[in-house]
Amino acid sequence: MRGPNRGPWAAIGGTASVKIVVLGLSGLLGIVTSRLIITNFGEAAYAQYGLISALPNLLPFADLGIGAAVVNAIAGSSNPHTDGEVRRTLTSALRILVVSGSLIALVSLVLGLTRSWEWILGSGVLPGGGWIAMICLMIFGIALPLTIGQRTLVGLGRNPAQIATQATVAPFIMVAVGLTILTRRSDGSILPVYSYLAAALVSVLCFFIANRLLSPQIKAAFRDAPRLRTVPGVRVMHVAGPMLIQMIALPVAMQTDRLLLSHLAETTDLAQYNLGYQFFGIVLQTISAAGVALWPVFARDRSTGTVRSPFAMAWVFTGAALGVAGLLCAVLPWLTRFVSDDQIALTPALIVAFVVFVAVQSAKYPLGMYMTDARGLRFQVPPILVLVPLNLGLSWWLIGPFGAAGPVMGSTVAVFFCQVLPNIWYVRRDLARRRTAAEAQEPSHGSQPDDALPDLRRSED
Repeated sequence: MRGPNRGPWAAIGGTASVKIVVLGLSGLLGIVTSRLIITNFGEAAYAQYGLISALPNLLPFADLGIGAAVVNAIAGSSNPHTDGEVRRTLTSALRILVVSGSLIALVSLVLGLTRSWEWILGSGVLPGGGWIAMICLMIFGIALPLTIGQRTLVGLGRNPAQIATQATVAPFIMVAVGLTILTRRSDGSILPVYSYLAAALVSVLCFFIANRLLSPQIKAAFRDAPRLRTVPGVRVMHVAGPMLIQMIALPVAMQTDRLLLSHLAETTDLAQYNLGYQFFGIVLQTISAAGVALWPVFARDRSTGTVRSPFAMAWVFTGAALGVAGLLCAVLPWLTRFVSDDQIALTPALIVAFVVFVAVQSAKYPLGMYMTDARGLRFQVPPILVLVPLNLGLSWWLIGPFGAAGPVMGSTVAVFFCQVLPNIWYVRRDLARRRTAAEAQEPSHGSQPDDALPDLRRSED
């Protein structure tokens, strides 16, 4: 069942509301869990926990970009329950996810057996940390095909449902950490495994929900997936290809901060970054979830010929993010002392860097969700390829003078110049092009004035 055909503000509000509730619960339990880790296992175990738990952030390209095709196919269909194109897209997606997940699990196993994980992770790991990383990424690869459930829910406009399942993560991890403390059978090196098991649990829940809502399409796609000769797939690389390039490049640029700090800085810097990201990540996750809720909205607009500008949304996103970040800063001293038991202190430079980074990322999301068709995705590729060396170079250079704040500063500069500014330029031109095309098709209906966006046809919610 497709979610209600709501406008962007309703989609944003519903998603953000659920995300805030989930993050409120997860944030409180996460704070308790972090304190348990630091006080019972020490700063080094907490640093490794953050480092290994964040490795999936380097692998959002694991689905090879097929998630974009799934979302667009479902969101753009008038009846996704019976649409043959949707079924074939899901079949193609499952085939790709099975192959990709198997390769990730196999590569992780090889890296573990050759003891290469220790070299990759740097000095920020405990003895035996390489084996833990191997187990974690193998779990990630095995569970990857089930993530088709998350993509399906987004396409159906049911992003709040998949966000709600994330409420299971924090309680699961806290209980697992508590049991580890009570049994005293680990020095803390096993803790990252719990985050991967929790993520796999979310994928299982989303899969079953999506299967029920889109019945019988997902079940049929699973039956069709092994039938390579009799059931052909669909053309997806015109969307998945550009998305794949982005999903490879962006993690290299944006999610290597912990690895750089592990190799170039002290364990204290890595722990500071982990703690700062834990706090400001709450704002970033909320903004990201609200942004993804716009994807099916813009996909439906394209299928119906509706012209809708994302600029007002970008301003709202930025303002809301700065407001929440400001409130967070007000309670940050108390939170830091409580979570770290006075063992970790966040520097002013790190706090300011995170606030600015949150603002820049927030401005980017509505623009990026507008650009999720093949044309928009292709445009984003060259600037992102420039972003990678720029961000890595800046982060490497700024770690020396600014420590944990250095990578955050480098990421902020790179995102602003290589994503925000180019996206603004593209969206303005594309809106004008689509408005002209719409007027040519409907010459009797003139464009309606819009005080906020005077040069664009307004799309009512």
